[in-house]
Amino acid sequence: MRKIILLNVFGVDKPGITSEVAAVLAQFDADILDIGQAVIHDQLNLGILAALVDEPSKSSFVTRISESMVRLNMRVKFFSISPERYSSWVDQQGKPRHVVSLLARKLESQHVAAITQAMADMGLNIDKITRLSGRVPQTQNEVQRSACIEFSARGTPDNVQHFRSSLLELAGTYNIDLAYQEDNIYRRNRQLIVFDMDSTLIDAEVIDELAQEMGVRPQVASITAAAMRGDVDFEESFRQRLALIKGLDSRALKSVAERLRLNEGAQYLLRRLKQLGFKTAIISGGFDYFARNLQSTLEVDYVFANELEMAKGVVTGRIKGPIIDGQRKATLLRELAHREGLRLEQVIAVGDGANDLPMLAIAGLGIAFRAKPVVIANARQSISNVGLDGILYLLGYSDREIKCLDD
Repeated sequence: MRKIILLNVFGVDKPGITSEVAAVLAQFDADILDIGQAVIHDQLNLGILAALVDEPSKSSFVTRISESMVRLNMRVKFFSISPERYSSWVDQQGKPRHVVSLLARKLESQHVAAITQAMADMGLNIDKITRLSGRVPQTQNEVQRSACIEFSARGTPDNVQHFRSSLLELAGTYNIDLAYQEDNIYRRNRQLIVFDMDSTLIDAEVIDELAQEMGVRPQVASITAAAMRGDVDFEESFRQRLALIKGLDSRALKSVAERLRLNEGAQYLLRRLKQLGFKTAIISGGFDYFARNLQSTLEVDYVFANELEMAKGVVTGRIKGPIIDGQRKATLLRELAHREGLRLEQVIAVGDGANDLPMLAIAGLGIAFRAKPVVIANARQSISNVGLDGILYLLGYSDREIKCLDD
């Protein structure tokens, strides 16, 4: 009967350790049942679960490995694994796997303590922790930082909604971002990402900026805020705001466009998504003129937005065609996915307002970005404390992988 042994090698990392252990395993004709290796700073931790032929070979194997590790100035521990424990481990195959991503300006021990406790309370067993963000110099300004670690776990939470609520509460308490996803085939196979424009890709609501040019910003901004919170019907509020900017000189559009600024991480994210082969789209309840400018700047593939009607060089207070509201956004997302031959699970949607909720709900990955409270509460994922480029972490990409795109 085969003897199963788990060996754990640890010490200062150096070349040749894994190959030495593997060579001894080969001499004993051992089967490798599982293997994992990690290096933190300069400390190696190597674990191998191996099956040996019989008890005598196990004894000789332990002696040979111990001698080899002494020569390499490494430490090693051995654990015998019973058939029952091994069978229990095998039975875990095929069980749901989940990922919790922690994003913050700076990772602190209290963050990890709180999150891992929440996961344990929900019956999730963490079996892997991965740092996705790069090494950060201590001299780097905290405002410039974007850090992420990923917890991979087995099992299913006792109450998924309660778990999401717990993570949302922790995120608010510690000013961090937490995302909980099923680790399935779609996570690294998403191919289309759809963005809202105002307050998502850019740091302003364009209609409020146009209202400033007209001298009616307070009135328009008040209606905009209510619409984004979901307090009023979007279409009706949109018509009210359009009426308030009726008569605006068309030259004001260029003036507003020149002062708009991209949100943190937007340009970097769009550049990386293009390198990764993603299709990108803007689906906005804002205006086509500004969305087209962004399309040129960010090399976006598709744009859908409201077209302001002009007559004799001034805004008429109407738009051409139907208003793009929340339901229209969701419809356009579905149509784009169909055009690209994708399942909705392969689509990402990003937005900040209540009118974005329908498309966030149907996308495989819906992300509320620096969003209104009602949107954060209803979206499955949210990012509020780092830039848009934090989305790359939610897709499972590490800084190291992304930087390889420039090679």
